[in-house]
Amino acid sequence: MSADEWGTRHSPTVLFLPDIGQVRGIWHDAAAALAGAGRHVIAVDLRGSGASEEPGDRRYDADAFIGDLYAVLGQLSSRPVVVGAGRSARLAAIALGEAGPDLASGLVLVERYGAYSSSVPDDAPASGALDERTRQALERITTPILQVSANDSEARFDRFASARTDIEAEAMLAPSHPDHEEHFHAMLVEFLERRVPRTADEYVTGVDPRTLRDALGTFATGVTIVTATAPDGSHVGLTANSFTSVSLDPPLLLVCPARNAGSMAALEQAEHFAVNVLHIGQQSVSNLFAMKGEDRFAETEFELWDRGVPILDNALANFECRKYAEYDGGDHVILVGEVERVRYAPQRDPLLYFRGKYRRLHFG
Repeated sequence: MSADEWGTRHSPTVLFLPDIGQVRGIWHDAAAALAGAGRHVIAVDLRGSGASEEPGDRRYDADAFIGDLYAVLGQLSSRPVVVGAGRSARLAAIALGEAGPDLASGLVLVERYGAYSSSVPDDAPASGALDERTRQALERITTPILQVSANDSEARFDRFASARTDIEAEAMLAPSHPDHEEHFHAMLVEFLERRVPRTADEYVTGVDPRTLRDALGTFATGVTIVTATAPDGSHVGLTANSFTSVSLDPPLLLVCPARNAGSMAALEQAEHFAVNVLHIGQQSVSNLFAMKGEDRFAETEFELWDRGVPILDNALANFECRKYAEYDGGDHVILVGEVERVRYAPQRDPLLYFRGKYRRLHFG
């Protein structure tokens, strides 16, 4: 796909998509305006349009365009705000809603913008054919959304208003109005500055601790289940994502369970414990061990190794440890374990946790 670029790459990115049958040049004035407002802007030609070559598979169905968008998003170093016109707006919504809302930091649905300067392929999707799939996708997207309608048209995006109660809607001045483009540019800048600001959030002592928690959440981690056997012979376990390797000689690792966790008393008394690293198919196991009052092991397959510690079956990795040290970690406890036995499955992919949500590893 061919593209133009404005601004500096360290600035927040905005990705412009023309409608099918349009070329990226329709966005040049808007892109220049956003670049002047401190944004990094990219405008692309869709497959078979403008300077983009006709695809080898000669496909112009919805999933072909969506696949192209995934390829573009996969090459960006940050999550952009996606601005799409007409069918591209719908296709962008479907892509973000079906593959994962956090592929982008925002979405702008523009009903109609600019002229059509290339022919529309016969098998290209019609707008109406995408509406229901778009509505379902919008229900799953959690990023800010702006709908922009032309006030001289009866074909509005209002039909999607019921999909999300927090979708913002604005009417654009008619193309014949002398302030048409300036109004649209101002609308975009205002939305971006308010909902996807350029400046980073900051935390200082005394500020809302949620800001600190959000900042710490930008460090992607794996997800583990820490297990042990209590003095009375019962098995205990809890979900923890504060886990790291400490040393290879001796082989040490640490995990930081919450001090108020129900299993914490048994973990502090146990001489041995295990850290079970979860794979992408074990999100339900993570949720189970994160809940209180559940008989976790009644619903979980496990075995006992030499130290009598529960080892979860089919995990990405299992580490059986002797307690090496314990430290005060504020509202958490720092448990250091000396690894005595390990089992791992390199063919599996990890379950990740990032910004308060489960994620999957996407290979570039």
